[in-house]
Amino acid sequence: MDTEKKQIKIHTEGTPNPNALKFVLDTVLLENKTANFPNKEKGKNSPLASRLFNIDGVTEVFIGKDFITVSKKPEINWESIYEDILCAIDEHLVSKEPILLQSETVEDKNISEVEKKIIEILDSKIRPAVASDGGDIIFDSYEDGILRLRLQGSCSHCPSSIMTLKAGIESMLKREISELKEVISV
Repeated sequence: MDTEKKQIKIHTEGTPNPNALKFVLDTVLLENKTANFPNKEKGKNSPLASRLFNIDGVTEVFIGKDFITVSKKPEINWESIYEDILCAIDEHLVSKEPILLQSETVEDKNISEVEKKIIEILDSKIRPAVASDGGDIIFDSYEDGILRLRLQGSCSHCPSSIMTLKAGIESMLKREISELKEVISV
């Protein structure tokens, strides 16, 4: 009998989005990437996300390096699903099933010097701050001075996401990149 089983600790943090909670674990889930599941159908690629989507009221699951952000329907109270979420996370970790069934491959494409600079700023300055709120911002495309970003996790439906995008991210990037005209969410 294995009595040395490691107990995973989970603590919860609020996010700027009242319909999203960040469940922080003391273990690494995904080493060098994030995974966003905006609905149950997309969650089929993750046994962990599938477990969470089986909880009535869960609308989105975002998995980061050592946290999971769960979003719910506005009419559902956190008190009614909180324990179920903790149990689903714990059951998944005990099961030793993978977090993802298959890894998504990113197209290797030639990117411009401006795009490289944008990605470097996103990765070094912006994404870590956004991750602390339970979300992520992913580079989508850059063309003719327009930067398109994908908001994920707690950021995807946050009431203050547009303000953060325009007042925070866009203004920071414009100071660093003179070619940038506008940042939009896709």
